[in-house]
Amino acid sequence: MAKPVLLTVDDDPEVLRAVERDLRRRYAEHYRVLRADSGATALEALRGLKRRGDSVALLLVDQRMPQMTGVEFLGQAMEIFPNAKRVLLTAYADTDAAIRAINDASIHHYLLKPWDPPEEHLYPVLDDLLDDWMGSYRPPFEGVRVLGTRWSPHSYTIRDFLTRNQTPYQWIDVETAGQVAEVRRLIEAAGAEAASLPKVLFPDGTSLADPSVGELAERLGLRIRPEVAFYDLVIAGGGPAGLAAAVYGASEGLSTVLIEMEAPGGQAGMSSRIENYLGFPSGLSGGDLARRAVAQARRFGVEILSPQQITGLVVEGPSKTVKLATGSDIGCKALLIATGVAYRKLNVPGADRLQGCGVYYGSAMTEAQECKGEDVYIVGGANSAGQAAMYFSKYARQVVMLVRGPSLSATMSQYLIDQIKKTPNIKVETHCQVTEVHGDTHLEAVSIHCAETGDTSTVPTNLLSIFIGAEPNTDWLSGVVERDERGFILTGADLLRDGKMPKGWQLERNPYWVETNVTGVFAAGDVRHGSVKRVASGVGEGSIAVQFTHQYLSEV
Repeated sequence: MAKPVLLTVDDDPEVLRAVERDLRRRYAEHYRVLRADSGATALEALRGLKRRGDSVALLLVDQRMPQMTGVEFLGQAMEIFPNAKRVLLTAYADTDAAIRAINDASIHHYLLKPWDPPEEHLYPVLDDLLDDWMGSYRPPFEGVRVLGTRWSPHSYTIRDFLTRNQTPYQWIDVETAGQVAEVRRLIEAAGAEAASLPKVLFPDGTSLADPSVGELAERLGLRIRPEVAFYDLVIAGGGPAGLAAAVYGASEGLSTVLIEMEAPGGQAGMSSRIENYLGFPSGLSGGDLARRAVAQARRFGVEILSPQQITGLVVEGPSKTVKLATGSDIGCKALLIATGVAYRKLNVPGADRLQGCGVYYGSAMTEAQECKGEDVYIVGGANSAGQAAMYFSKYARQVVMLVRGPSLSATMSQYLIDQIKKTPNIKVETHCQVTEVHGDTHLEAVSIHCAETGDTSTVPTNLLSIFIGAEPNTDWLSGVVERDERGFILTGADLLRDGKMPKGWQLERNPYWVETNVTGVFAAGDVRHGSVKRVASGVGEGSIAVQFTHQYLSEV
């Protein structure tokens, strides 16, 4: 298989040779480095690469070129290779144009000339961009394959699990792909009968028929059992708060294990695009953020157990014991609960029956390409719903947002509202709610009630994505950790009633800001009562919780 291509474009022969030299020095082992002396020549080269089925990872282009500027070239190049990382090489005088190009040409970065030494000014930027590109790269060779049908809830569960755990795979819908001779031979060779679907095929020729998520995780080599029985810090939940705490805890010398029920990233990891997170002017997906954070945590020695579920907590003096669904226990000095929240269920006729076969909770990004030419309905008006609407708008004929309130302004960031207004195939229906979903084997239609007119209409659709409210998963803490009436964990000053310490409190001091009624048990992120439901605030609370953990450990 041919290596992915790095293409550099510059009309100055000396600069072009220098860029090519530096790229080859660093990346020749894993990439092919090509060069072109004009935008027109480069576009022709890209078309040839496209015809041959090659992959382009990076376009590094000078801004000031005759006939075609770097921005103009990148605007055309992204139509040929939309996933290639785009970097503009500029002089200091062109920085304003480069910044504008972040929006106009969707460039990912700009670099100032000269870039010497490349070890400081070139390679760190390109390393990061190429790591990102590799995270979503789907090479032409065959890896894990999933055979199933679109309307199978278990097929969706497997695809969603693989996607969220950053495992590349090929999806084959046997009902639509069976006419292709190669796919038909694959199905016959695998012996995939209808009763054994979904079937997961592995590169070594082995397969799993109708596997559970746990079986699939074990086959893929994901860790679900702890290496040791006792840790300084156990973190329950792998969203932004949990991952941030893992990075800070392990980097500061605490033996740390993170336990995640589904996949690292949590609810944020399902976001198709996060554009207001500090330090990422072009935005990034929740999956990219999760991948970066997991790599950072592992670099510091964090042990990650996923998928793994916590079923209980036992506290005996300063010792805490976390019970796992596999039957094993993990002891720890301190525990951070960062289990986040789940979307509230849509309580209307048909919703439970059709979940996973047209009715989905969260962005359901694995279904986006299946929706080409279809109408998609999204329930909810917060940021997650807006991000999903923008994502689905790239594939669907029309995206309809159903919002109970009078507008989006009370629940959604302004940048998302502005994007939605500028997207012609997104329609926002206010004062509306779903009253019933219809279909036999899969979703076929939804009934929508408009509070303003009093009318109820039924419209055809194959996909309903739900983002309504949030419910914490904290039942496993019952009788141990104090929670509010909705199940969110009480911490700090919220535990003090009439100035009195919480029941069972063992120290003379008040509970720390993110500490629960159990000394040494902390809560951070969306699961904490009164928290701000944003990625950045979750990261902040997770990192702060580690500082309080250190203070607690110094006391015992």
